[in-house]
Amino acid sequence: MQVGGRAVDAACGERIPVLNPATGAAIDDVPAGTAEDIDRAFDAATAAGDAWGMMDPRQRGKILGGAARLIRAHLDELAFSLTAEQGKPLPEARSEVQGCANVLEYYHSISGSLRGQSMPLASYGYALVRREPVGVCGAIIPWNMPVLIAAWKMGPALCAGNTMVIKPASSTPLTTLRIAALMESAGLPAGVLNIVTGSGAAAGAALAGHEGLGHLSFTGESTTGMEVAARAGRHATPLTLELGGSDAMIVCADADLGAAAAGAAANRFYNCGQTCTAVKRLIVDEAVHVPFMELLKAKVAAIVTGPGTEKGVTMGPLNSPEGRERIASAVRMTQERGEGTVVMGGGIPRGAACADGWFFEPTLVADVAPKAPVWCKEVFGPVLPVMRAESFNDAVAIANASEYGLGASVWTRNLDTAFQGAESLQVGVVWVNQHLRLPPDVPFGGVKQSGVGRENGADALEQYTRTKTILIRR
Repeated sequence: MQVGGRAVDAACGERIPVLNPATGAAIDDVPAGTAEDIDRAFDAATAAGDAWGMMDPRQRGKILGGAARLIRAHLDELAFSLTAEQGKPLPEARSEVQGCANVLEYYHSISGSLRGQSMPLASYGYALVRREPVGVCGAIIPWNMPVLIAAWKMGPALCAGNTMVIKPASSTPLTTLRIAALMESAGLPAGVLNIVTGSGAAAGAALAGHEGLGHLSFTGESTTGMEVAARAGRHATPLTLELGGSDAMIVCADADLGAAAAGAAANRFYNCGQTCTAVKRLIVDEAVHVPFMELLKAKVAAIVTGPGTEKGVTMGPLNSPEGRERIASAVRMTQERGEGTVVMGGGIPRGAACADGWFFEPTLVADVAPKAPVWCKEVFGPVLPVMRAESFNDAVAIANASEYGLGASVWTRNLDTAFQGAESLQVGVVWVNQHLRLPPDVPFGGVKQSGVGRENGADALEQYTRTKTILIRR
């Protein structure tokens, strides 16, 4: 456990190895936290809560801003740590660390904007509505974007005056621990931010079911999210759930095909396809399918797979051997059932650089069927399935025929088509002629099985507060 930047041994004394996905070798180990460790962290957060919650919000914001500056000052160190434990190429790791700093800076910028209301009510007197911190907030962080998503949760929760207990993924805890220490160096009081490492079954389950939480935020796949929600529901804990996604990208007949092909490749194979809002279903108008596919294949062929620390590598390994097997199984089943044709990739890349890690080739599957394993479920890896559409309305119907509703994009030169898609797509985020990018200023979240609540923006700040109504009669 880490309390206020200080490492504390887990109650059980056991350790969990952290492995490098590019080699399979251990790079470090961390305590295997238990329910007792969650209780200790919760007690530390509770003890720090009053002083932090009563601090001037602008002062809390200055501390977050100072932390952002320290994170930027340690950019190379943090990026190397993130690549070592997660696997992504160094340029992507640097971008994610920069994104973490951006989020903290954003909440610094709006730290003084959270206000209540006052109003005269003739029959009742005078009404005041205060916004107050909810108390100790829990956060369960995934392994795919651990640094950025931790910031999505820390930024609004801490800005609003809450304290936190965070459980990072057991495979990617190291960079988050280092950032917590930097935040303390920037002036964050001890006990305000507490990190408990460990498994989801032990530390994660204990945090989700803790009766004292004022709010719980979870990012991960949908089945686990429902289990987390059930545990939190026993104590009526307010929730933010950012769950799975199967984002559709619609390429219209009038789209800039070169830009669309580049966008499809970049936004599917970024982070080895392990991103909730990655392009996971590509829907192409029948009229431009052939020329578009030729452009797309050229973009996919240009992807360089290898260890993330090597120069020129644009796609690293998957984060775990289990993840690679799930991807390989989905591709294999799709072919065996005759529900899609693999036109590129589909296996483990050759070469000494990829011999030991959990690599998988960038894979393109054409003419997929609606029930194909690579289409109807979330595929968290470098596989891009493609389906044809007879019209834009057909494409929207195909996109909406999913249990998920996180994001989608429309690629078109027609403004009317863009607005039609924005209004008709059943998702939380719609991009036009772009995909994946998420500034911290706007709310982010999904519908259907993709979750509830919103992260980022002023909306998230409000979710980490509760209102108190005061009625005064003179």
